[in-house]
Amino acid sequence: MATDNRRQHDYIGQFNFRVEIDGVTTAAFKNVEGLDSETEVIEYQDGDDLFLRKRPGRTKYSNIVLKRGYVSTDELWQWRKRVMEGKVERKSGSIVLNNDKGDEVMRYNFFEAWPCKWKGFSLDGKGTDVAVEELEFVVERWERVQAGG
Repeated sequence: MATDNRRQHDYIGQFNFRVEIDGVTTAAFKNVEGLDSETEVIEYQDGDDLFLRKRPGRTKYSNIVLKRGYVSTDELWQWRKRVMEGKVERKSGSIVLNNDKGDEVMRYNFFEAWPCKWKGFSLDGKGTDVAVEELEFVVERWERVQAGG
């Protein structure tokens, strides 16, 4: 039963989430993308079988892309810099979806992640937008966990 005035079948807003990364104290983001996985399809046919058979192969997980307004802490940049220096440090983390009261509804736990790409912000002298930087993380796998389940 929902505790935030939602009915069981009401949708959860996409705007109420948080990102947790092992050992990272400042990880507030405005956007998360890349929570998808794909399983290879292996096709085969036995002898005179008239049907093409299909079975699952390996599953791969997309990179997770996180976007945030520029902040003065360089904790994530230092992690990226170590990767560029050949010192890959893998971390686990979670993307947590919350209800309207801020209680956890579900989470995606990701494993063996490291930053593979950093995209700086665009600057415009006439603009009024916030400077947004983008971080892309390789993940070896993730799992979806329902709160209370």
